[in-house]
Amino acid sequence: MTSSKEPNSKFYSHINGTQEQLLDRLAVAEICKGWPVYRDASEWHNFRNLFAEKATVWTSNIDDFIQVSKDGKDKGAFIMHRECGTLVELNGNRAVAKMKATITQRFSIPSNTQTQDSQLATPAPDDGSSADNIEFDVDCDCRFIFFCEKNNQGEWKTYFVKLDYDKDKVVPADGRRAPIFPTAELAKYPEGYKFLGAAQAMLGYKIDLSLPTPRNEYWWMLYSCMERWLDNAGSDDKDAGLFWE
Repeated sequence: MTSSKEPNSKFYSHINGTQEQLLDRLAVAEICKGWPVYRDASEWHNFRNLFAEKATVWTSNIDDFIQVSKDGKDKGAFIMHRECGTLVELNGNRAVAKMKATITQRFSIPSNTQTQDSQLATPAPDDGSSADNIEFDVDCDCRFIFFCEKNNQGEWKTYFVKLDYDKDKVVPADGRRAPIFPTAELAKYPEGYKFLGAAQAMLGYKIDLSLPTPRNEYWWMLYSCMERWLDNAGSDDKDAGLFWE
């Protein structure tokens, strides 16, 4: 659940405005759409073109992030993204774009899979058959935050990408069967990322525990970083305080 408290202390160009402002915000929103369209389809050249030469996704260099994404796909990782809507805040040559999205990852696990704490409870097939594997998705509603700047060539590029995670859920692929994660296992991970975190941990992923969610301090820190980015074009505040991990 999100807080009723207004998270912004300042306000920027975000709707209407001059023709130049409208076009700049449209250009930045167009960049955001490249994440689900290009990354999910492995259009790596087009995806890379969304970013500045030196850009960071989460805490990784963009080129390292692309390589990790390729490696994950080669190992069977099936992660897709659905854009739900994007708006942009603009201040001169800097912009912050907020893209509401759903991350959806497909998992296939043996029915007797165990977590660190206990065996997962899994409903039996209702047709009387035996099934070795259970396929399910975890859907995570989130917002991608793109920190963008217009370069000397007049091109908008992304310099940083962060996310905040609102809520997630398990979705049975066949509409019937999905694992039931132990409460103790889910409690290890941030609210908004607990099901995705638990499922990814089974595959050996290292889960970041300092992810912004609507009920923790990192969510408010992320909003502060957005304002720092928008206010400090050309200053020495190059990363806007984004690396709190």
